Amino acid sequence: MDKYLYVAMTGASQNALAQKAHANNLANISTNGFQKDLEQARSMPVFGDSFPARAFAMSERPGTDFSPGSLVETGRDLDVAVQGNGWIAVQTPDGTESYVRTGSLNVDALGVLRAGNGMPVIGNGGPIAVPPEQQIEVGEDGTISIRALGEGPRVMAEVDRIKLVNPDLKNMTKGLDGSIHTKDGQPAQADANVKLVSGFLESSNVNAVEEMTSVLALAKQFELHIKMMNTAKDDDQAMARVLQIS
Repeated sequence: MDKYLYVAMTGASQNALAQKAHANNLANISTNGFQKDLEQARSMPVFGDSFPARAFAMSERPGTDFSPGSLVETGRDLDVAVQGNGWIAVQTPDGTESYVRTGSLNVDALGVLRAGNGMPVIGNGGPIAVPPEQQIEVGEDGTISIRALGEGPRVMAEVDRIKLVNPDLKNMTKGLDGSIHTKDGQPAQADANVKLVSGFLESSNVNAVEEMTSVLALAKQFELHIKMMNTAKDDDQAMARVLQIS
C-alpha cells in the first residue's frame, strides 16, 4: 500500500513541475528568439541502504528545441536575425560567451553595441564599441559600418564585425539567463559561413496548440494521481477496520 501511495505522490509532484515547464514555454511565445524547453517523465529506482525495491516518477528537461522560428520583418536597421544555422555571440556579465539567434541591437550611452537581452555583442576583439555616428548598418556577414558625424552620405567606415558561430548543437545548452552556452564552457570558433539578415527578428519556436494540449494532458494526469492517492487512503482505512473487527 505504501508503495502504491508513494508512486502516486511522486507522480503528482513531478507532474506539477512538468506543467511549469510548458507554462514557461507559453509565457515566452512572443519572445523573439526563444527556444522552447523539452520535458519528459520517467521512473527512477530508489537507491539507499536497502535493495532498490521502490520507484518514483521524475520529470526532467532533456534538452532544448533548437529548431529556428519564423522570421518577422521589422524594417529596423539594427534588428538582425541569423539566416539558417548559426548564432550571434554575446558577452555575459561574468565575462564568458553565450549565444542568441536574434538581436534587436541598440547602442547604449557609452557606445557599446548590445543585444535585445542587454548583453554586449562580441566582435573580433571583444565587445563592439561604436563611435558617434549618423547612420549604422549591419552587413550580411556581420560587418558593422557607420557614417560618422559630419561625413557625407557616401562615406561609410567599417567599425567591427559581429562574431557569428555555428558549433555542434550537441555541445549547446540553455542557461538560466535564457541564452545558449557551450557545455564544455569553451568559446565557439567564428564561422564565416553564418549569415545575418537585417530588418528581421526571429520569432519564438513555441507552438501554442502543442503546449496547451500538453498542459491539459498533464492536468488530467495530475487529477488521476490525486484519485490514486485517495484510493490508497480508502483502502488503508478499510484494512484498518478489518483488523479492528478481527
